[in-house]
Amino acid sequence: MISLLQRAEMRRLFYAEHWPIGTVADALGVHHETVRRALNRARGIHPGPQIRPSQLDPYKAFITATLEQYPRLRATRLWAMLGDRGYPGSAVQVRRYVRTVRPTARTEAYLRLETLIAEQGQVDWGNFGAIQIGHARRVLSCFVLVLPGRLRPLRVRSDAGELSPRPRRGLRRPGRGPEDLAL
Repeated sequence: MISLLQRAEMRRLFYAEHWPIGTVADALGVHHETVRRALNRARGIHPGPQIRPSQLDPYKAFITATLEQYPRLRATRLWAMLGDRGYPGSAVQVRRYVRTVRPTARTEAYLRLETLIAEQGQVDWGNFGAIQIGHARRVLSCFVLVLPGRLRPLRVRSDAGELSPRPRRGLRRPGRGPEDLAL
């Protein structure tokens, strides 16, 4: 980085003495682009990305309105719709613009539960329709109890019909089940 004194000397040599930029750079021992940047900065010229008109400009309002109605619409489909309206450009331009204006999807909130081992059990109940056993029609259900951190394996028992009293009995015994059940 150059100091204010060096920048002032560059301006003096260039504007007052009318030295070329290369001569000023040689005299001060800096690169000619450093001198050019210092002179442009003094004039208030800050080179940066220039925004040029695009073939897509007349269609940007249509793209934005369409994406507000259909936020999951693909950029290539929009490009085809623009082609029907007379757009002569490529799909790449449309993809780049759509990436900047596409509405973001709403994220769903999740609650992550962190519990100690065997502090909480998770229970679920599912109905799987009915099955025919002989002349009787029986309801097929499933009861699941998960104890996080359980070291010994659980036994699984299939019961076609009502909930067996076995799981209920095991949960009522003190010290055998979790302190809390998440349904």
